[in-house]
Amino acid sequence: MNTTVTVSGMTCGHCVSSVKEELAEVDGVQSVSVDLNAGGESPVTIESTRELSSEEIAAAVEEAGYTVV
Repeated sequence: MNTTVTVSGMTCGHCVSSVKEELAEVDGVQSVSVDLNAGGESPVTIESTRELSSEEIAAAVEEAGYTVV
């Protein structure tokens, strides 16, 4: 099951790594891909074995220091 969210504030590869790392810790997440739009809004696609709530996605992204728009 794929979920795509838009994340603002990422500017570099380190930002992408932080977001991917936090999302990977969410139960059921198999992979995370980020299409970085430096300084703007970047689409983040999460592949998981179950449906993820917007709250748990937002919490993981915020733990990395960024915001879901």
